Parts: sequence; structure tokens; C-alpha cells
Amino acid sequence: MRGGVSESFRLDLLLVAFILFLCLQESSCSSLNNLKGSLIMDIKEDSLLLETSPTAAPQPLLPLLAPSPLAPFTNSTSPKLSGLCTLNFAAVKSMMAVTSIDCVAPFAEYLANVMCCPQLETTLVILIGQSSKHSNMLALNGSLAKHCLSDFQQLLVSQGANDTLQQICSLHPENLTEGSCPVKDVHEFESTVDSSSLLDTCGKIDLVNECCEETCGNAITEAAKKLALKAYDISRMDDPHVLSDHTTRVNDCKRIVHRWLASKLEPAGAKHVLRGLSNCKNNKVCPLVFPNVKNITKACGDGMNNQTRCCNTVERYVSHLQRQSFVTNLQALDCAASLGLKLQKDNVSKNVYNLCHISLKDFSVQVTPEVSGCLLSSLPSDAILDKTLGIGFVCDLNDNIPAPWPSMSQLQASSCKKSVRIPALPAVASGQISFKGLNIWSYLLLAASMILEVCCIYNAAILSY
Repeated sequence: MRGGVSESFRLDLLLVAFILFLCLQESSCSSLNNLKGSLIMDIKEDSLLLETSPTAAPQPLLPLLAPSPLAPFTNSTSPKLSGLCTLNFAAVKSMMAVTSIDCVAPFAEYLANVMCCPQLETTLVILIGQSSKHSNMLALNGSLAKHCLSDFQQLLVSQGANDTLQQICSLHPENLTEGSCPVKDVHEFESTVDSSSLLDTCGKIDLVNECCEETCGNAITEAAKKLALKAYDISRMDDPHVLSDHTTRVNDCKRIVHRWLASKLEPAGAKHVLRGLSNCKNNKVCPLVFPNVKNITKACGDGMNNQTRCCNTVERYVSHLQRQSFVTNLQALDCAASLGLKLQKDNVSKNVYNLCHISLKDFSVQVTPEVSGCLLSSLPSDAILDKTLGIGFVCDLNDNIPAPWPSMSQLQASSCKKSVRIPALPAVASGQISFKGLNIWSYLLLAASMILEVCCIYNAAILSY
């Protein structure tokens, strides 16, 4: 990322329009099988792992529900609103437009942990915070929360966002209420915490230093604890039940603190702070789900005598991980460490990352089959909409480095140490990489071929009739 090359990758869906045009041409049907056959071979090879794995695993990347290239990406439908929500959606109009792009229908699941859900949750916090300027309330009641969340999603979907965001981001009406926090009134909030100090600390944060020093994060936690204490009789604080309940209450009160901050900052400034705090949390955890590693254990365990078989097995396993989610630089380090320790516990002592040339980039969705994976920056980022070219986002190409094989005694490194330890390739080496588009092309082509096949069958049926 520093001193390197970054490129914006565009998902051009005009190919589907071309396929639909071919649908009208009878001669195009004869060449269909050649296109479809090679694509299915690629996808079948990836599906072998799913068939042999005894555990449930996420589905491969199949964005077959991509919006039609003949329709605009935004304002495609009229939202059906309840008319009962009192939140001022106009106050976050531009943020909602960004959210609808970050959560665009076909790719929301694959951008969920790095873009879509953080942006979605931040927009909701700012929406309630800005509305509290008039209502003096930092939370909604249960009935209002249900209507407002429904309206919020309807507005996003009308601009092209996925219509299952509540499931993708585990979002519920309760997330818009005060939960178990005893304070939701603005005046009570400001009389309970040192609001001026909190604003001074969190009004503006350094996105890199905050993840290491947690200056704002700690201030938010302290404020939340003060709010939570208002629910208790101090003489009973040693009760184990109270202590257990207190943790949940503090977490609920953190939402209240976030909303108060959002009410005191301009939406752009609030987004900077809240997305930054979210990224600090997300970068500490690998978002991938690791299926059973028994096939790797058989091929690469102690006594391994066939390196080719071992590496083929590892590559098939990793190719399945590449269908799950885009990850950031720091998340890739977490994922490499997590999988490495999992393999070691299953008696794979050989450094298979080195043996099979596994890189950090291999833990993310691939940009093209032939070249490289896309590791997103560890800093907050958003997708970009070009109404001609489609959806794009910036990949950081500098983290094209071997995945580190962990030691069994290795402790998880802190994110601030990771950001220092990640080396970057020389600019010349990075510049040699040329990307034409995301690996999604293979699946998009397959989807297009399916459309064409249906058209050919339909044409044939008409002629026979």
C-alpha cells in the first residue's frame, strides 16, 4: 500500500447485454457449448472439495443475481415505506447512497465484513444520532425501531442494495433501541458522562494509531460503564449475576455513546471515527470459515511422500476459501495463522505454505484466475459506482508476500505490530501485475451462457412448434 501500486477494478456487466443480443441470433447457439463447457470444468474442480468435506461450508461465489445491465444501478425501484418512521433519512442521504453501493445486490455477502456491514451499521448510528438533535432521544422504542429498520432497508434496496442485508449483517430492530442500557435521553447522557472530554478524545481520530493505542475506544468504554452503572444498586455489584449482566449492558451502552458522538459531529466526520473504530475490531479477526482439513492431513501429514499430491490438495482447499469473502491485509495474516495452527494440531508439521507457495493474497477473493488475489487495505474503504463500467474498489497489491507459517507457541500478534511487519514488494515488482477484472468474470460468463442456453431452447421450441 505504501509506495506501491493500487488499481481500481471494475465489474462490467455489459457482457450480459451482449449475450442477450446473441439470444436473438440463432447462429450463436452453436458456439454455446464451447463457452459453457470450459467454465463448468473450472467450477466443478472447486466443487470437489465441497463434496468431500463432511462439514457445512459457505457456498462458492456465484453472483448470478447481478442487476441487469439494461437497468440503472440506482433508483431502480420505488421504496414502499411504512410512513411511521420519524427518523430524518434526508440527513444521511449521501451516506445511504454509499451504503447501497457497498452492499450492492450481487456482491454484498463477499464485501460484508470489510465494507458492507461496517458502512451499514455506521449509517444507522449516524441516522439515529442526527435525529436525536430534534428528538433528544438516542434510541427508538421497539415498535418504531421495526418500522424504521424496514424503511431503511427499503430505501437501500431501491438504490440497488441486497434485499437480505438484515440477515447478512445480523441486524435486528433491537439494534436501534437502547437495549439494556438505562440511559437514552440526551440530557441525562450529558449529565452522566464527561461529554466534553469524550468529544475532545473522539472528535477526530488517527485511523492507524487508534487501533494500537485505543484512545477513543477506551474513552467510549469508560463512558458506557458510567451509563450502565445507573441501572444498579452499588451495594449489589459483587453479585455474579449482576457482573454477567453488566457486560451486556456496557455493550448496549456503547451504542448509545456512538450515537451521541454521531449527533455532535458532521456525518462525514462521524463516519471517519465510527468506520475507523469498526476496522480496528474487524482487523483482529479472520472472517473465513475453515472446513474440515482431513484431506490435507492425509496428503501432507507426517510421513508425506508425494509433494505434488500434497500441494494439489492444499491448493484445492485454499481455492475454496477464496470463494468466501474479501479480506484486508491484517485479516489475511490472521487467516494464515489460524489455518496454520489448525493444520499443526492435525499433525501437519511441514510448512505447507512455503512448500506449496501459498501467499497472503490466496486467502481473499481472487482478482483473476491467472494473476492474484485482492487484499483490501486495512483502512476503511468504500466501493465506487461508475454507471458505465459498474462497481469498482481498490485492491492493495503490495501484500503479495508468502503466508507466514506459525509456530505452535506463537501468540496472536497485535494489529499495530502487524501493520509494521508487513513488507511491501518493490514498485517494479508490483507494477508487473496487470489486472483486467475480478475472478467473478468466470461466473458471470457462466451466468450469461445459461441465459443464452435458455434463449436457444426457447427459439428451438418456437421453430418446432
